[in-house]
Amino acid sequence: MTLKFHKEIPHLAPSLLAADPADLLKGIQLAEAAGATWIHLDIMDGHFVPNLSFGAEAVRSLRKSSPLFFDVHLMLSNPHLHYLNFIDAGADCITVHVEPDYPLETTLAQIRSRGCAVGIAVNPKTELASIRHYLPMVDLVLVMTVEPGFGGQSFIAKCLEKVRDLRVLRESESLGYKIEVDGGVSIENSQDCVSAGADILVCGTAFYKSEDPSSFQKHISNIKL
Repeated sequence: MTLKFHKEIPHLAPSLLAADPADLLKGIQLAEAAGATWIHLDIMDGHFVPNLSFGAEAVRSLRKSSPLFFDVHLMLSNPHLHYLNFIDAGADCITVHVEPDYPLETTLAQIRSRGCAVGIAVNPKTELASIRHYLPMVDLVLVMTVEPGFGGQSFIAKCLEKVRDLRVLRESESLGYKIEVDGGVSIENSQDCVSAGADILVCGTAFYKSEDPSSFQKHISNIKL
């Protein structure tokens, strides 16, 4: 499946984790009203990361009310047992982590075979060498710029080295993946992310706590490549 963009990159994906948990639909509607065309949904199991979020049924319910591109990030110890539930619920892209012990290559292939875009994610302490083999198999590479599990953390600028390396690899090996950054992304560091090579900026706290989300979206769209 081709990743959908309504314009040239950079692209904003508001993270629903930072919206009001009692009214997730309102969080999606706020993103739509601001002009976003993607929404980032963090799925946490309380095991791979020390937090719980929402599951496939919540995604299914939200899908009925929104045309946004559902960018689903599975922070799970055993994503191979659950990805089908999220495809059935309406995910447009499913990203899984390299760190847990499960049949990763098979899982990537199976997600793509069902017409869903597929991504691979790396935590701040994970080396890019661990995903090098899988890069031709994915549509998206997600670079975590905080330790996963909670919103509102400080951006780890050193992680942008991975973004730069991924951009070089993409060009040198003629690969087609997009690069996404997630964690502590804000107005202040967004230009650095894009300059390093990020195509998609996941913004949670900075977006949902901003006084004017529409202006936030406009700022991201106007970043110089």
